[in-house]
Amino acid sequence: MHLYLHIPFCKQACHYCDFHFSTNLSQKSALVEAICAEIKLQKEYLSSKTLQTVYFGGGTPSLLTEAELARIFETIHNEFSVSPTAEITLEANPDDLQDQKLQVLRRYVNRLSIGLQTFDEPTLRWMNRAHTAAEAETCVWRAREAGFENMSVDLIYGIPDPTTTDQPATLWQTDLQKMLALDVPHLSAYALTIEPDTAFGRWKQKGKLPAVDENLAAEQFEELTKVLTTAGYEHYEISNFAKPGQYARHNTAYWQRKPYLGVGPSAHSYTGFSRQYNIANNARYVTALQNGEVPATVETLTIADQVNEYLLTGLRTKWGCSLTELDTLLGGDFSQTQSSDLAAMYASGWLVRDNDQLRLTEAGKLFADRVAASLFVE
Repeated sequence: MHLYLHIPFCKQACHYCDFHFSTNLSQKSALVEAICAEIKLQKEYLSSKTLQTVYFGGGTPSLLTEAELARIFETIHNEFSVSPTAEITLEANPDDLQDQKLQVLRRYVNRLSIGLQTFDEPTLRWMNRAHTAAEAETCVWRAREAGFENMSVDLIYGIPDPTTTDQPATLWQTDLQKMLALDVPHLSAYALTIEPDTAFGRWKQKGKLPAVDENLAAEQFEELTKVLTTAGYEHYEISNFAKPGQYARHNTAYWQRKPYLGVGPSAHSYTGFSRQYNIANNARYVTALQNGEVPATVETLTIADQVNEYLLTGLRTKWGCSLTELDTLLGGDFSQTQSSDLAAMYASGWLVRDNDQLRLTEAGKLFADRVAASLFVE
């Protein structure tokens, strides 16, 4: 099974981020204790007590001290069995990955997910990232010297900012070439999205930020796919590329509808038949756990929910969706029920049927959510 831990603290707020986090670190120790308390209360949530993956997300989990990491892992090992081959990932910012910190992390985790975003200094400043362009390039080499071979890096494309040193197309080409030079086994690349409750969202509302150019983002996505597949990476999920055998096992579990437990404020959990999500408020989360309560809302998934979630996640992957699995979830013949919508998607050239599998075409990858939504059942 799979465990996610949300660490909701950051040094500063990136202008594009709408995840749950706080830049006030005063509650960090109390929140670590609350997370440990939730682990104990939720230990029966998963049907198996052997963890195959553990993932520290956020926020910025690399802000955790060695004592805080030790406290969390002590609790995990007390309540669960961790497989000897478990993938244990921690999200990190480049500025946190100094030699001493890397030695600490190496004792607890075996995979790093590093938020580079771009190698362009003016763009990093514009995004309000805490690290420099130099740190973006050197942190991967420092991590490798510390013993980390299993690493992923994040990049952002579709950036509309006019203050960068290069034109947008040239900037993206430069970022891709620098990423390839780092020779990391995994890349996650995301189109910039302007969310309302962010600095960028407020700038856009005031007319101080242009909208993301969807044509530019599409062109850069196509270039991303071409460059990385040529370099030997597998495009195994819309936003994710890996060298052979280097898939992110934790995230793949999400896309393949495997059960997982999420702890921490705003974390989600999933059994296949229900989903629960914790309150996105640090103070109220800590108070609830101090009172022995898990501040979560539980949602029972209908048959339609289960089918539609499978379409939404499965079609994003290279494996696609199994028609047999869709029939089982639906309790009927999916191909017959959705025959007209399937025909429309086949005709559009965005979707193909390969024996039992429905898969997106290369063109369809640009419209993944639209294709999935067109096939939703009620």
